[in-house]
Amino acid sequence: MSQIEEARQLVAADDRKDFDFANRGFIATRADPVIKRADGRVAYDLSSYRFLETEAPETANPSLWRQARILTQHGLFKVAERIYQVRGFDVSTVSFIDAGAGWIVVDPLTTTEVARAALDLLFEHVARKPVLAVIYSHSHVDHYGGVGGVTTAAAVAAGTVKVIAPEGFLENAISENIIAGPAMLRRARFQFGHTLACCAEGEITSGLGPRPSRGTLSLIAPTDVITRTGQEMTIGDVTMVFQLTPGTEAPAEMNFYLPEHRAVFMAENANLTMHNLLPARGALVRDAKAWADYLTESIRLFAHKSDVMFAAHGIPRFGGDEIVAFLRSHRDAYKFLHDQTVRLMNTGLTAMEIAETLRLPDVLSKQWFNRGYYGTMSHNSKAIYQRYLGWYDANPANLNPLPPEPAAKKYVAAMGGAEAVKALASVSEADGDLRWAATLLNHVVFADETNAAAREQLAAIYTLLGFESEAGTWRNIYLTGAQELRTGPARLPSAGFSPDVLAAATTPMMLDFAAVRVNPDKAAERAFTINIELTDRGERHLITVENGVLVHEAGVADPNANITVRLSWPDLLATLLEGVAVEPCVASGSIMIEGDAALYSALTDLIEPLTANFPIVTP
Repeated sequence: MSQIEEARQLVAADDRKDFDFANRGFIATRADPVIKRADGRVAYDLSSYRFLETEAPETANPSLWRQARILTQHGLFKVAERIYQVRGFDVSTVSFIDAGAGWIVVDPLTTTEVARAALDLLFEHVARKPVLAVIYSHSHVDHYGGVGGVTTAAAVAAGTVKVIAPEGFLENAISENIIAGPAMLRRARFQFGHTLACCAEGEITSGLGPRPSRGTLSLIAPTDVITRTGQEMTIGDVTMVFQLTPGTEAPAEMNFYLPEHRAVFMAENANLTMHNLLPARGALVRDAKAWADYLTESIRLFAHKSDVMFAAHGIPRFGGDEIVAFLRSHRDAYKFLHDQTVRLMNTGLTAMEIAETLRLPDVLSKQWFNRGYYGTMSHNSKAIYQRYLGWYDANPANLNPLPPEPAAKKYVAAMGGAEAVKALASVSEADGDLRWAATLLNHVVFADETNAAAREQLAAIYTLLGFESEAGTWRNIYLTGAQELRTGPARLPSAGFSPDVLAAATTPMMLDFAAVRVNPDKAAERAFTINIELTDRGERHLITVENGVLVHEAGVADPNANITVRLSWPDLLATLLEGVAVEPCVASGSIMIEGDAALYSALTDLIEPLTANFPIVTP
């Protein structure tokens, strides 16, 4: 049975329970569907997914279409007495808990504009009361970036608003995407379909939620840190009991329980889809065993005494038996995935062989929330293999293979030239073997990226693969690949960081980011030491350039350093990481240098500019 036919049969047999849960408690949505930024540009358009109101067309997998219809229902919902959510305003969901004297805001979305719109909707239809606390359930930007839309740094500093987060939140929120941030952001365009039109032939969600909003990112550092499972906190008249779950969906993450409301919040540990153990955008590999074990702990601690479960994505679930069954099934999917990948790994199968072999049992796979809309069995089993054994499959032929471009030229030559390979790809397409057709044509493109016919043929194959994909991420990746083959990468600006993130970042974090941008050829020609004194942070750092590397030490000053540079944190960022010239800053007095000022300019010259639009589907 084909993937599409299986999906059609599943959708036809749907009991519509998820649609009931998605609609339950609906109060209202915005009258104006367009949420704008201060500069007039659109942060989010709630009408983007109206095309989903029809039945699934030939250009979409029916199962993904069903999932998208659930995920894009937008508005304010009453989840339980004194618990509300605004869904469909962003890739994530914001929750509001009535604490009597004010509101507790849980996971305030990605950007300030949509977070403010959600809070205004709550004020309009429930009650206008002050925000008493903000909870960040974990360290991903779609769960904290909108905090500036629901409170202010001044209110937090004054002590009128608490910001609560799991241990390790701030370090991971700032650092996770800095070191490899440019590459991650480039790859994220494929995962989320950022450059695709939102339509039946383009992006129809990522499978986890609607598309991310495009507004203003913010960050306010936590005032209260949760350090252990079982830790309790009372805000207003609401008591929360926390469960730490580090290393699951995020390096720092937590669930919590509301005993007075018999409600459990599962952060991003239990979703309406199988999640990623290794996102296509890139990240540290997550621990499937720990994920399953923490879900077991959640069941034991909270499930049997809960009447409602809500989370940071997707929809709530209602009823004690439903919650227990859901968490057990979701737990078992991750446990099966982990245990059976390791079993097959220990029989000698490679990551690619395991991915081709492993399937969830029907009792698990036919549950909508275990299907691969965002993460997939294929990618997740490879991630588990990578976590334990790394990228190498132990076959000497794969120990030191040729890189893609020279290998492609040799493959194409061995198969009789580009025309012969294109003809073979056409035969494979006619036979329904789109994966092999894509492999063949990828070799032609990497052998000669100017072959326009091959690029178009491969783009057409990628489009077909995207249309049949059940995973929203796979669809977006294939369709973005097709788009870039036809028109090239969109010329988007280089990776940047919001002022809030830069203000919260530690100096060593940003010096690490500078170190991974050093041009080694330039650095190999120089050897010097520089004392850095940050006048506004009261910090000292010693930077050493030697043997082609940049080394930095915090709290150290070398009396024998070549120069000493006194400057503010913004001036350090501007000159070291943003390409601002040093000489005018020295002339204005904002940077003071003892010694040869040319050495600081030499340091900044070592740092390469960011490349935002490097090729992916071509050499």
